[in-house]
Amino acid sequence: MPDLRAAGRTRPVLHEEAPGGAEGRPGEVRRRARGELEAEVLAALWAADAPVTAAVVRQGVPAVAHTTVLTILTRLCGKGLVTRRREGRGHVYAPVDDRAGVAAAGMHSLLADSGDRAAVLARFVSDLSAEDEHLLEQLLHGAPPARLPERE
Repeated sequence: MPDLRAAGRTRPVLHEEAPGGAEGRPGEVRRRARGELEAEVLAALWAADAPVTAAVVRQGVPAVAHTTVLTILTRLCGKGLVTRRREGRGHVYAPVDDRAGVAAAGMHSLLADSGDRAAVLARFVSDLSAEDEHLLEQLLHGAPPARLPERE
């Protein structure tokens, strides 16, 4: 472990340090939300045109060590979200599905784990915007969906 006192710190920086920190205190470390780093790695993979190395993924995920990117890629492979194949002396990685496919799989997983599918679906549908409700109706009746603009 490096000598943290020499760097003027009392603890290691686990994530990027924000000015004023998460709660406004200088030097405070901002913790990533659960799954945020995996999402950033997936976003870097989706941005690539082809399978890429961990070094290329790391360029899309700032302030993260190469070993951390490798760990996240290994976890994503284990979850079936990313493929890894040998190329030369290293590996290249690619997403198994696009962003919509991963979101849909997450929704299916949450629904399966909820215990009361009807209650979850009822709550979900009741909170839809009018545009989303219309789109869902189109999809349920087999009509090709009209493309809605992305919301921020």
